[in-house]
Amino acid sequence: MDMSEANDLLELALSIGSSASEYLMKRPATFELVSKSTAIDIATQMDKGSEELIVSAILKSRPDDGIIAEEGSAKESKSGITWVIDPLDGTVNYLYGLPGWNVSIAAKNEHETLAGVVFAPTINSVWHASKGGGAFFNGHPIRCNDPIDLDRALIATGFAYDVEDRFTQVEQMRALVPLIRDMRRNGAAAVDLCHVAMGALDAYFESGLKEWDLAAGALIATEAGAIVTTQEGLNRPTSLAAGPYLHKVLRATLAI
Repeated sequence: MDMSEANDLLELALSIGSSASEYLMKRPATFELVSKSTAIDIATQMDKGSEELIVSAILKSRPDDGIIAEEGSAKESKSGITWVIDPLDGTVNYLYGLPGWNVSIAAKNEHETLAGVVFAPTINSVWHASKGGGAFFNGHPIRCNDPIDLDRALIATGFAYDVEDRFTQVEQMRALVPLIRDMRRNGAAAVDLCHVAMGALDAYFESGLKEWDLAAGALIATEAGAIVTTQEGLNRPTSLAAGPYLHKVLRATLAI
């Protein structure tokens, strides 16, 4: 991998992520809602507008790159670089005016993710990382917490849009909550991954995440020393991010 290429991709992602964040901070007076996989899996006109802004800016600068994006934008790569985009991660938070929603942008080649950024403007937070270059929060280097014992761990999770999957998730929480410090449900996967990266959480797990949910945040967490895995679970693949010691313990505890 050419480090200069990763840095160029990172700089472009930071610039475009900033523009998308500014766009999303101008919340509309009313929302146009579209249901996706289920009635509770929604998108708004702002999800779509943010994606159009991001994709247009990327292809203007790098017309031969590929695109994978949550709201349907797709383009095969001719350059070997593909962008993985969640234009508004945490749409329900955004709809209700809650903090933590974010813009997640990553760039990968056929082997690995090279650069990733996560912008969460309502909590004044920007995380970024490049492969082999470390992870940063608002420009400062970050590391995950390690080692952390299970009974001292603050852990976040999320719930699937498929209601049937939630029965399994409730059982996981029932088994885990008596063993840990506490549980959080923040509502935005990319920020949860970044919170693991900076030590604001000790671990995060969730089933059914898509590539755009994970791409940028997983790179940031990994560059901060965490282990991020996705393994087959009882219903859907379950993703887990934590420092090396706690990751091993949680895989055994959650049977993933």
